[in-house]
Amino acid sequence: MNRRAGIVVASTRAAHGERPDTSAAPLSEWLRAQDLEPLPVAIVADGEPVRNAIEELLAAGASLILTTGGTGLTADDLTPEVTKPLLEREIPGIMEAIRALGMTKTPTAALSRGYAGVVGRCVVVNLPGSSGGIKDGLTVLTPLLRHLLEQIEGSHEH
Repeated sequence: MNRRAGIVVASTRAAHGERPDTSAAPLSEWLRAQDLEPLPVAIVADGEPVRNAIEELLAAGASLILTTGGTGLTADDLTPEVTKPLLEREIPGIMEAIRALGMTKTPTAALSRGYAGVVGRCVVVNLPGSSGGIKDGLTVLTPLLRHLLEQIEGSHEH
């Protein structure tokens, strides 16, 4: 099966061209390594544009959507608030594992507020915006991904 995946970069500054995005390239590389076909990357301001980008990727048939950024506590960090209402089922263990791994390196990993869950047959995961947070997220997701996607597609035998 040819699975497709999307990336949403929640960065108001990158969306307005005030700073370059450094997260899309390593995320795209990881998607290809997982045999997922990357859809076009959305670099958007945080808040409603993130929700819109997630909805567009869902409509495009994504099996996995990774968001990065907007999970902290600044006033415009709204990725969790726009993601959670879209989720049909949450997968709290993924985010617990990402935060736990991050906290072995920096105590501020505990401040990440992202969600992971399922919308239809798509997994959505809010990754932190830092390179370390992204790396931790991918480290956690790598051994889970195949089984996770098979389960939500209904192709995993119990």
